[in-house]
Amino acid sequence: METVRKVVYDDEVAEKLPLCRTLLFEADVVNRPTDEALRGELDDLARKLAAKYKVEDINKTGPIAATRAAYKACGKDPNRYRPSQEQLMRRIVRGLGLYNVNALVDAGNELSLLTGCSVGCFDADKVEGDTLTLGVGREGEPYEGIGRGMLNIAGLPVFRDRAGGVGTPTSDNERTKLELTTRRMVVTVHLFDTEIKPDDVISLFTDIFTRHGRATNIRHSLFSPAKQG
Repeated sequence: METVRKVVYDDEVAEKLPLCRTLLFEADVVNRPTDEALRGELDDLARKLAAKYKVEDINKTGPIAATRAAYKACGKDPNRYRPSQEQLMRRIVRGLGLYNVNALVDAGNELSLLTGCSVGCFDADKVEGDTLTLGVGREGEPYEGIGRGMLNIAGLPVFRDRAGGVGTPTSDNERTKLELTTRRMVVTVHLFDTEIKPDDVISLFTDIFTRHGRATNIRHSLFSPAKQG
């Protein structure tokens, strides 16, 4: 499979979300079961977030509110299909704790919680083609969310490779999910909040995935509808 190297935006997204930006990362990685260090780090972060927020405040925080606004602009009710970072925050604040999957998935969740952004993590060898296109989900479009079965992604922002959908801010797709055998990964970070500084996200990504995913050959690019073409 080719390595993903760019993000493009279809006309519908460019019209409905003209200010959206995407950070795209690529890296060589080593996945493994989540270790005690990462579990402890996530537990500490969860305690801090639980002490800082109430459930009713979560959807008002900057990046989450901006993601919900993007859903509405594309035609999706964010209360029915919540953004992934909002789902994580609600679990934490309600005292349900964080589940552990593997080092790379959990590192992606940590990045999402620290930035407030939706983070998509994909096995690069399962992504088809050299381009991810951000569009809007269509009625009846097949999409299997990880651990969630078939999802109705109509009205959701969705990244597609040449074979179909790979990621939405609500759930990534089973087809391109990270597994213990993953050795190359592609990560998308939705910057719907215009106040988010890309350099801050890049620094966090580099720190988290170097420590917990043994990431090397890290590459990153920033894309937006305004800069394409």
